[in-house]
Amino acid sequence: MIDENCVFCKIATHEIPTNKVYEDEHVIAFDDMEPLMPVHTLIIPKQHYKNVGDDVPVDVLGHTMAAVKKVAEIKGLTERGYRCLINTGDDASQSVKHFHVHVLGGGHMPRPNDQDWGEAATNADKINAEKKLRAAAIDYAKAIAAEKAEK
Repeated sequence: MIDENCVFCKIATHEIPTNKVYEDEHVIAFDDMEPLMPVHTLIIPKQHYKNVGDDVPVDVLGHTMAAVKKVAEIKGLTERGYRCLINTGDDASQSVKHFHVHVLGGGHMPRPNDQDWGEAATNADKINAEKKLRAAAIDYAKAIAAEKAEK
């Protein structure tokens, strides 16, 4: 099934051109237009599924995930590592409602539990405390520098 209003379906049918990284009869992989890392490639099934929870057949899931290894090899990520990410729904910030896998790499990424996930996160208090501590340290360093400049 193809959704004629879906931008990823239009990429899958070559109606919209893209920087193709990999393609076979089931999936197409292409570089993200707004990359978060030096390597940020999306892998989409050619058939339309709204998200990973949209009754995606096991063979489609398997083939999509098997393409991750191929993309990682093509992009030179296998030695140092990479991250696979699947956003599902609005709370996960899924911006295109077509099941897809992000393959990210090309540099160090913080562990997910070290990132600032916002006020709803279980680590929000820790992140906010660290931000305040950093801000206080910067303020202190500026005050010391100003004192030295006055002398």
